Amino acid sequence: MKAGLGAAVTALCLLLVSACGLESGGAVPLQVGPGSIRPVAQLQGVRITVGSKDFTEQLILGYIIEFALTAAGAQVHDLTDITGSNSLRDAQLHGQVNIAYDYTGTGWINYLGNEQPIPDSQQQFEALRAQDMAKNGMLWADLAPMNNSYAFAANAATAQKTGVRTFSDYARIVNSHPGAAVTCLGTEFSVRQDGYPGMEHKYGIDPGKVHKKIMADALVFPATANNTCQFGEVTTTDGRVKALNLKLLVDDLNFFPKYNAALVMRKSFADAHPQIAQVLEPISRVLTNETITELNRKVDIDGREPATVARDWMVSQGFVTAR
Repeated sequence: MKAGLGAAVTALCLLLVSACGLESGGAVPLQVGPGSIRPVAQLQGVRITVGSKDFTEQLILGYIIEFALTAAGAQVHDLTDITGSNSLRDAQLHGQVNIAYDYTGTGWINYLGNEQPIPDSQQQFEALRAQDMAKNGMLWADLAPMNNSYAFAANAATAQKTGVRTFSDYARIVNSHPGAAVTCLGTEFSVRQDGYPGMEHKYGIDPGKVHKKIMADALVFPATANNTCQFGEVTTTDGRVKALNLKLLVDDLNFFPKYNAALVMRKSFADAHPQIAQVLEPISRVLTNETITELNRKVDIDGREPATVARDWMVSQGFVTAR
């Protein structure tokens, strides 16, 4: 019954998504021309739908793909801002999205159901690549050095008052003084196996003692900074961590996997258009933690549009020209 219900829910979700125009996508938001990325004869006029999830970093990464493939001559359609990891994954599995950046930790734990992360980034990428190809015909390519791992942060006052430095310190406070450890969690993180439920188990946190506040991811940062919560779930490449003076805790038992960004395509699509990975590989190579954190900061702190930030960076690197 559970399997049947899950299939029915998935089918309904896909039907609803299709009704909202997911299959067609929209126009690329800004125009670009060739730079170091030159027109590729085999990609001229090829229709490519680019997807992303619905948070700042993913929007930036989605637009980076779009601008690169536009400069290469493809007919690119914008399908960024899809709500949730599983929705993007379903759209890719069903061919509604051709290419996206996703995260190796999400693929290994959340999509494939593995319980233990592989500590080495390259080894986890290779294991994920082999397993997802064998099970689902999905190709992971062009691993980037950026690692947007989940993390926990304390506001500056809490860190100074309690001396909390590690996840184990946090667990001890939750178990002994729950009221002193009110915790803000993003909606998806609160239920993911590689999120708070798994963290509770790994660090011996009593679920009955956790004072949680579940909210949209974007609200966790100000809520933690202004002491609505003493602790909050964040990600390591988010520009708001530094801007709001949040103190990252050390994952001393290494619960969280590496979340390196990599390109994801169906094998059939990648085989039909091998030039796509060749166009995007030089971009993935320079997507470091420092680079993506600064791009995220320009959106979340400076208030700039993700498409503009992505295009300006592509221009600054010489990959494309602005039009």
